[in-house]
Formats: sequence, structure tokens, C-alpha cells
Amino acid sequence: MQLRPWGVLAGLVMVASPLSAQRLGTITFPTSGPAAAQDAFVRGVLFLHSFEYESAATAFREAQRLAPRFAMAYWGEAMTYTHPVWNEQDLGKARDALGRLAPTRTARLAAAGTPRERLYLDAVEVLYGEGSKPRRDTLYAAAVERLVEAFPDDDEAQAFHALALLGLNQGVRDVPTYMRAGAIAQDLLRRNPDHPGAAHYTIHAFDDPIHAPLGLRAARLYARIAPSAPHAQHMTTHIFVAMGMWDEVVSQNIAAAGHDHDQWQAGHYTAWLGYGYAQQGRMDEARKHLEVVRANYHRTARRGEDPSLMSMRAQYLINSERWTDPVAAWELDAPGAGIVAQAMDAFATAYAALRSGNRRRAEQSLAELRARAGRAAPDDFYSSNQSVPGILERELRALLLIEDGKGAEGIALLREAAKLEDAIPLEFGPPDVVKPTHELLGEVLLGSGQAVEAQREFTRALELAPGRARSLLGLRRAALAAGDTAAAARALAAIERAWHSADPALKGEVR
Repeated sequence: MQLRPWGVLAGLVMVASPLSAQRLGTITFPTSGPAAAQDAFVRGVLFLHSFEYESAATAFREAQRLAPRFAMAYWGEAMTYTHPVWNEQDLGKARDALGRLAPTRTARLAAAGTPRERLYLDAVEVLYGEGSKPRRDTLYAAAVERLVEAFPDDDEAQAFHALALLGLNQGVRDVPTYMRAGAIAQDLLRRNPDHPGAAHYTIHAFDDPIHAPLGLRAARLYARIAPSAPHAQHMTTHIFVAMGMWDEVVSQNIAAAGHDHDQWQAGHYTAWLGYGYAQQGRMDEARKHLEVVRANYHRTARRGEDPSLMSMRAQYLINSERWTDPVAAWELDAPGAGIVAQAMDAFATAYAALRSGNRRRAEQSLAELRARAGRAAPDDFYSSNQSVPGILERELRALLLIEDGKGAEGIALLREAAKLEDAIPLEFGPPDVVKPTHELLGEVLLGSGQAVEAQREFTRALELAPGRARSLLGLRRAALAAGDTAAAARALAAIERAWHSADPALKGEVR
């Protein structure tokens, strides 16, 4: 494929364009559109690669204003209405955007300036054509693959092919498909180490505890590639969480959330930040952070605020173990939270109640968890892990059995919950099973004198959530009780690395 010199320049100018001080990366995306609209178009694609969808749509509409017959500008806006990794799509808005180019598919394809652009338009027509979303996603991925075959030197086609593969399984990780997408994105990143999509999609492909080391280079690069995209700053922490790199989790989510702490609201970035503070042992900071986002709750409309606030309280209570903290009694009216975040919060407040001697409150929450465990919510914003409420319900039920002196029954129920948790496809980020079952089972076994089995459970917990502080503490105690001094020493070293800036009161737990 022959790339026009002005097309290459348009991608490079974006880094330091007088139009904007935004730094979003470098791409090569020549089009047949007029030079006047090309800069806005490239800016839109750069935002698109970093999932800054609203900013991308604004840029594409600016390109349309400058060149009303610029077909690729309408392609770009339509692309902003599908969020493949999040399993979201606004079919109506996408079709409206395409309809502003021309009223029919045939007319829109005829507006494409080159055979290559016609293939881009054809792919987006398939994405928003007839049929169910899973069917259209599958056909779209095949259409983008045809584009790649026709123009193998088109890096943007490669990037969008990787993204299409990530979206094939409707938000659920399919490891072979993710590995294929990761290989495509990594290859593109080697050719262009300043490509935001290449870094971003590499991270998404590998952001689980097993494969995260494969995405570490991309994570290191992405923050520098697109410092003006908040999502890019956060996205690096998908790898850092999966590798237990808590200092990086905290610093990058601060960068993503913005440095005006007093204005922070509950959301994806601030939720991960709170979890990072807790893993650093900075519980006082996590508490202040929770107070700030609660004070700003519903101050302005914010995507995902309800589930994020509920999950933040749950994570704080479980990780701080401050069972009598007044935050447990907060009335959180969050009707948009969804059943997974609600279940997390119900479990955490019940667990805190049980640990502080309020069994009645725990039993009330058990009834709530049972009700949520029996409901399906395929459109839950917070998580696709619909088995989470059932797992948390079993955990709480097991703890009540153990308190009643039925230890064997309780442990058997925890093992059942652990099998269910193991069956969940590997996920990224702070655990939805807010008290990981293997960690809880390890604590119960250790308390009953079964140190060797407890050590195995803590080891498994750390396979699923590397570097998690409570699992490391449990592993150290279990290993010491089992006489495994080498494992205990390794756990101690890991805790000390994570807790180098921990609250002084916590550091006494390490020894």
C-alpha cells in the first residue's frame, strides 16, 4: 500500500499540533479526505484508540463540519458507539451517524474515496447491520480481517482487527482469542512504539495474572504514549494490578483521576486507586479517599458512580479489617449499582458485622445475598461475573455455620465456593469476590490448626491475585505454623516491599 506523505505527517503533527497541546500518540492513517479535515480525523482516531469516546466523536464531527462529504469522518463517529471490551453498543446513534453521510448503505459505500476506505465503510456497515450483536460482532471481525488481507501494510487495519477480536466474546475473556489479538497488537507495537492502540490492545489481551508479564512493556509505554488520555494512564494499571505493582497502581490512577483530589468522584479510576492504597497498607489514606468520593457522590452525572462507590466501601472494609468503622453504617442509596456491586457491599458490611459481634445484621445480609444470587442481570454495568453473588452468599453462610460450631460443614461450603470462583474466567482488576474464597478458606483452616492446607489456599489466592496483602500475611502465618521458613521469608519480603509506606499501626502485623 502506498502511503501519501501528507498522511504520515498528519499522524505525527498530532503530538505537538498547534491545534492542541494534547499528546495522544502517533499513527499513520492516510485518507482521501481534504487536508483541512485530516488533522481532526486523526485526532479522533487517536482518542478512539484510547477509549476516550466522547472526545473522539467530537473530533470526528469537527472533521465532518470541515468536509461534509468526508466518508471516513462518519465511519469514525460510528465507531465511537461500540465499546468492544466493555460489551457496549449504541446501535441507534451509530446508525444515525452513518445516515448523515447518506441514507443507504449503497450510497455510503459509493462515497468512499478509495477501495481501502470502502472496506473500512463496509466493515462498519456490517457492525451496525441486521442481526444480534454477537452475530454482527463476528461478521465485523471477519470484515476487518478481509481489510487486513487486502492491505497488509495498513497498521490501523491491524489495530482495529485486534480490537475486534477482543470484542468477540461479549465482554468475557476467551484466552485463545485474546492471545491472537495480543500477538497482532504486540507486532504493531514493535513497528510503532508510539501507537496508542497497539499498547492499549496489548494490555487488554494480557491483563490477567497469568499473562500480565507479556503486557508489561506495553504498560510502561502507554503512559508515555498518551499522557493526555486519562484512560491511557489508568489502563496501564490493568497490568500493574495483575502483577501486584501497587506503587504504580496508585500513581497511575492518580494521574487518570486528576490531581485535584477534593473533586474526585467514585468511578473506575478512583475505585482502583482506593484498592491500591489498601494494598500498600495505607488504610488511613484509603479512608480519606472514600470520604472524599462519598462527599462528592452525585455531584455531577458520572458513568459507573453507583457501583464504584459500593465496591469501594466493600474493598475498604475487607482490606482494612476495621470492622467497627462508621463507614459500615453509611446509607448508600445507589439504585444503579447492579447486583454484583450490591452483593459485594452486602457481603462486606455483613462480614464486618459478624466480626464485630452483630450476628443479626449478618443474617439479614445473608437473605439479601440469597435474593441477589437468584437473579440474572446480563446488562450489569459493573461486572459480567454473574456467579459472584452466589459465591459471596456461600462464603457468608459458611461463616455462620462455623460460628455455630459446624466447622466441617462450613469448610465444605467454602471449598464449594472456591470451585465456583476458580471456574470464573480470569478477570482484571480488584476482585469482584471481595473476600477471595481461597484467602478466606486459608484463614479458616489456619484458625482450626490446619496450617499445611491453609498454606496451599493462600498460595492459590495469590495465583489469582498476585501481591494481595491479606493473602501474603496469611501465607506468612501459615508457612510459619507449617514450619516452612523459606516460604514465610519470601512472603515477608513481599509484604515489606508492598508496605514500605504503610500506616505505622499496620507494620506490626508483619512480624
